Amino acid sequence: MSLAVVHSRALDGLKAPPVTVEVHLANGLPSFTLVGLADTEVKEAKERVRAALSNSGLDFPFNKRITVNLAPADLPKESGRFDLPIAIGILAAMGHVDAAKLVDLEFAGELSLGGGLRPVRGALPMALALRRQRLSGDVGAARALVLPQASAAEAALVDEAVLYGAEHLADVVDALRPDGQGSGVPLKRAAAMAPAPQISATLDLRDVRGQSAAKRALEVAAAGGHSVLMVGPPGTGKSMLAQRFTGLLPALTPDEALESAAVLSLAGHFDVTRWGQRLQRSPHHTASPVAMVGGGSPPRPGEISLAHHGVLFLDELPEFPKAALEALREPLETGQITISRAARRHDFPARFQLLAAMNPCPCGHFGNPIKACRCTPEQVARYQGRLSGPMLDRVDVQVDVPMVPPEVLARSPDGESSADVAARVARARERQLARQGCLNAELAGALLDEHAAPEGAALVFLQTACARLGWSGRAFHRVLKLARTIADLAESDRVLSSHMAEAIQYRRVLQVQ
Repeated sequence: MSLAVVHSRALDGLKAPPVTVEVHLANGLPSFTLVGLADTEVKEAKERVRAALSNSGLDFPFNKRITVNLAPADLPKESGRFDLPIAIGILAAMGHVDAAKLVDLEFAGELSLGGGLRPVRGALPMALALRRQRLSGDVGAARALVLPQASAAEAALVDEAVLYGAEHLADVVDALRPDGQGSGVPLKRAAAMAPAPQISATLDLRDVRGQSAAKRALEVAAAGGHSVLMVGPPGTGKSMLAQRFTGLLPALTPDEALESAAVLSLAGHFDVTRWGQRLQRSPHHTASPVAMVGGGSPPRPGEISLAHHGVLFLDELPEFPKAALEALREPLETGQITISRAARRHDFPARFQLLAAMNPCPCGHFGNPIKACRCTPEQVARYQGRLSGPMLDRVDVQVDVPMVPPEVLARSPDGESSADVAARVARARERQLARQGCLNAELAGALLDEHAAPEGAALVFLQTACARLGWSGRAFHRVLKLARTIADLAESDRVLSSHMAEAIQYRRVLQVQ
């Protein structure tokens, strides 16, 4: 047999479109040609495949003209995931592998020179694509996916996807030989990696001395999924508060966990020990706009997508490049990011919760009653001006984190523990999901009018504040959502004036006083 067809998958954002690997052996001058819009990593597969087959005790057609086509030709192919299907295709074209057994299988895996199978990025998106095909009844819906053992265990977290894992190329080939030629040992069905048991957070909110107002603001933000900006002098506990924020959030639902894990798998950052937990991504303030929103060739997810269903913590917020901050504006509203290129576009999810911290001025002590500020009004205005009005308009909760007196620091831990606050947050979230099917921060349009409508006095209060402070329509509606969250924490069906007053005070506008 001189022609063989093997099925595999590429990565196109979070999609995993099918790829057909066609291998043709012909007489002529010995050569190995690989076509089909393959990048450098894929083109180097011919050297890895040649060495892997030879070192695994398998035949390689050194005296043949080998042509490998990766179809469709207009779909970019990247990474070493095509090593395994190319090797299987060569062996099938030589008749060493039963072509009939390849019809219901897909292959992906990188080969070592010794024939070992190395993990590949994007195992979860590939498994999710198989599940979608199986549920929709598309062509190839009955196919199973053969992966390196580690990648198969990761992908097996997806229900309803048939997956097999292998440690070595020889194991795969032995299971696919014609009947009567191999050992008869079938491929092993992959078992999902057992997620680590949930361990209670060691960082407790009680460790932060004082700062009751900031703790309350974080509780409100956690309950409704709102974004937060903490402003205060250095050393007041902003970073400590941020490190404890994820301890206030409930665990991910199974669907949310899969969505988060798929993005992390695409970037090669998936860790099964964090399965079901909300991640906090904390990029350094030197991060570029591409690092924040994603990009490259081919495009990969950025920090905002890696924080999907988690928290994005930006410390020293004004120090980030202005372009990086402005790029966050649309994802904060829509929950997704679209990366457009001349030939293709990629959509990545970005439903993250923004948590940011900053000093009020370059020296950090503007407004500090304990230590005098050295900055001129122009320096303070220029520093705070690094945050644009449209960007600040999208931050729901803006709270001061003042300097804590030494006598408060010397006290024993006080206040509520993270577990107590998390219990209230969970109850408030349950109320929201039962009432409207989403968190208050995601309310819009008719749902906002129906579920966040305040009482008459509370509405008049908000209208007056909005007119006097010159708020935008976005700020008006975000305060409504905040007030609805505060009412949920109080287990109130109505949004009262007291709830509205607390929500209004969280809309802090940075300005020189």
